[in-house]
Order: sequence, then C-alpha cells, then structure tokens
Amino acid sequence: MDANISTKTRKLIYCRDGYRCALCDSTQYLQVHHLIPRGHGGSDHPYNLICLCSTCHAQAHGINAYDEPDFDPSFIEQAMIEYLADYYADSGDWNPWRKDSEPWRRE
Repeated sequence: MDANISTKTRKLIYCRDGYRCALCDSTQYLQVHHLIPRGHGGSDHPYNLICLCSTCHAQAHGINAYDEPDFDPSFIEQAMIEYLADYYADSGDWNPWRKDSEPWRRE
C-alpha cells in the first residue's frame, strides 16, 4: 500500500511510535494512517500521521475487523486523537481541525 508518504516520513512515524501500533501495541503488519484523510485536506505532516497495525487501521476506516456486535468506529478515532494530542501536547500548536492550522492542511 502506498499513500505517497515519503520513506523518510514513514520511518519517522514508525520510530516515533516505537515500531508498534499506537492503539494496541502490536508489532505486526504496521501501516501509517492519516488522522485527517488527504481527501479532506489532511497533510503528510507527522502531526497528522499515526502508526497502526492492519486490524486497527481497518477499524479506523470503519471496518469491523473482529466482527464485534458493539463496534463503534468513533472510539478508534477518539483513541487516535488522544494518542497524538498527548504526544504533541507540549508543542502548543496541535489542533487538526483549526482551518488555519498549518501543517495540518494542504495548500
């Protein structure tokens, strides 16, 4: 899978997240996910990227990977937001939904 994320950025995200899924700590089938999709203006900046295993990545896209009866994809989104917010809390500029917030939005 190629999301046109540079190899340098992809490696940075894997390293930042400890070569583990940010949600479940799995070390298998790791992928980089955009919190705000590129189609909705999200960028390839590390603030908008998170390392997920293939199962959590599927769930982030609304696919019920475990066929759970009470599956709620908003839980996955909230967990990703909390992970990134905690990681970048000290930077003071982590706000993916602010329209003027660079580098979140593409030009």
